[in-house]
Amino acid sequence: MTLKINISVMLLIFSFLFLPVTQAQRIQTEFDVLLVAEGLQFPWGMAFMPNGNLLVTEKIGQLRIITPDGRVSEPIKGIPAVLVQQQGGLLDIALDPEFSKNRLIYLSYSEPEGSRASTAVARAELKDGNLENLQVIFRQWPKTEGGVHFGSRLIFASDGNLFITLGDRGDYSEEAQQLSNHIGKIIRIRPDGTVPSDNPFVNNPKAKPEIWSYGHRSVQGAAIHPKSGELWIHEHGPKGGDEINIPQPGKNYGWPKASYGNHYNDIPIKNEHAEQGFEEPIHYWTPSIAPSGMVFYTGKQFPGWRDNLFIGTLAGRHLVRLTTDNKKITNKEKLLINTLRFRDVEQGPDGALYLLTDEENGKLLKLTPK
Repeated sequence: MTLKINISVMLLIFSFLFLPVTQAQRIQTEFDVLLVAEGLQFPWGMAFMPNGNLLVTEKIGQLRIITPDGRVSEPIKGIPAVLVQQQGGLLDIALDPEFSKNRLIYLSYSEPEGSRASTAVARAELKDGNLENLQVIFRQWPKTEGGVHFGSRLIFASDGNLFITLGDRGDYSEEAQQLSNHIGKIIRIRPDGTVPSDNPFVNNPKAKPEIWSYGHRSVQGAAIHPKSGELWIHEHGPKGGDEINIPQPGKNYGWPKASYGNHYNDIPIKNEHAEQGFEEPIHYWTPSIAPSGMVFYTGKQFPGWRDNLFIGTLAGRHLVRLTTDNKKITNKEKLLINTLRFRDVEQGPDGALYLLTDEENGKLLKLTPK
């Protein structure tokens, strides 16, 4: 049975610094925070199935099914081998647009090869609690040392193509600026791993044809805008400079030559994007909030939140609600302040918001109207 938990159970939402807010935007919204399930091992990504059950990845390399009443399954068999190190492990999950017919799911994970690793994406059929006919459809190249900055979110566009967000693997030598590799890139492929003919670099023999955009650091949030159909992402900056971008085909977003943050050793990074030929983010945070997970809300339970953008934060330990106007952020609010590290946020088929907490005893939480 779903239980209430004591995390600011009733919140009065109001504007938090930074941006002007109208009187209408100060209207209080009250909601309950419900505990659906707990005991998850560093949960990372989630995807709702048509029957209302939820697939949840655990970074330690396990995949589970959680029922609407909070029952957690045994780990699903057939998961590929993953590197569980620092930020590496089993990461995101997505359902095929034709899941009801083909039972295909997609997993992103850190794939080891000796002492090296990179982000890979595999798809498989989910049958009777097992994964069958697993096929790796993408491998980030090259594999490198280290356990950080794998990305990685999976999101299907309305045209049926799959976006894969990647990281720079902790590389600061401008590999994210090179089209000859997948370091620090957004990838666009077909569900079977082949390359769409209209990808921006498909006719460039010196470029990886899967690349959609480049110059990214570590992208852990992605969502399709409900009206424009465009891909929105957010990415981690270093010491400050977390960004929201709307990556356009073939465009360069600057990392590591431009950022609104400093390197960890406090050496400044140029923030002049345009003068260097880079795209400006539509929004950024300094100091860093460490964003993770991202969804546009389109449900009916919270009419005042329709088309708002929700982002979980790790270092920030709160949930962000953003209002938008076209390609601009017009207001932002903090919810569940100073509570937990939120790894992912998703809208359920019931119109509620669901959150995964980033911890050894990870929780699945549910936000419903008071």
